[in-house]
Amino acid sequence: MIPDSTQLLHASVPAVRSYLLGLQQRICDAVADIDGIPFMDDAWEKAAGEPLQGNGITRILEQGQVFERAGCGFSHVRGRMLAAFPGTPRQVCWFGGGMDLTPYYGFEEDAVHFHASCKAALEPFGADLFPRFKRWCDEYFFLKHRQEQRGVGGIFFDDFGADNGDAAFALQRSVGDAFLGAYLPIVQRRASMPYGDRERQFQLFRRGRYVEFNLVWDRGTHFGLQSGGRTESILLSMPPLVRWSYQERPQPGTPEHDLVHHFLVRRDWV
Repeated sequence: MIPDSTQLLHASVPAVRSYLLGLQQRICDAVADIDGIPFMDDAWEKAAGEPLQGNGITRILEQGQVFERAGCGFSHVRGRMLAAFPGTPRQVCWFGGGMDLTPYYGFEEDAVHFHASCKAALEPFGADLFPRFKRWCDEYFFLKHRQEQRGVGGIFFDDFGADNGDAAFALQRSVGDAFLGAYLPIVQRRASMPYGDRERQFQLFRRGRYVEFNLVWDRGTHFGLQSGGRTESILLSMPPLVRWSYQERPQPGTPEHDLVHHFLVRRDWV
């Protein structure tokens, strides 16, 4: 997100917008190729008089052969409310982004591949960034009320690059360009694996943790809802089906127990 008050950015905002729209297209094309179902496009524009002004496009695929729901949203908004939120500085150029993996059944090679891809995307910008952004991801995607990691982590950064907007934008592009290479090989390895009702019920149960994080802790969700954003787009990532169960705990020796105790912990994967 970029404040529109900075003269430094007048020439670069179109470039950032163009890159992000192109990345959205690339991601949606790749996912649609795997699933064989096209995304639905929902272009929108904020009405005059709303707290935020701007436009965007929400793209969603539902009930696919591989993806029960896949969404990729773009928004370009501006308004006085931006300055009222913590971490939203004035008269500067800053970027945020990242990627994280939230499996419901853990595989070592998937976690290693994902983290290695994140590390490779950051290495050209400094050896210190991957451990820093990995730690930031581990700390951010953490359900404090359950003392539990949401997934196996990845990288996360926010309010980044105030001193050098061009370098920060280059880093953001590197991370964005790395996403498909980090994620799609995992999809291709796992999409044809057999599963039954046990695995489906555990998936629905673990989705509850994702919902809890989104609604209780996620800064983007809070900002969008509190600033008068577009609710359908803000909640795009919410799973279509989910369940909760009172004090459900996986039995030792099961893959479900292995996920919680071996994968949902902070560790160095690469």
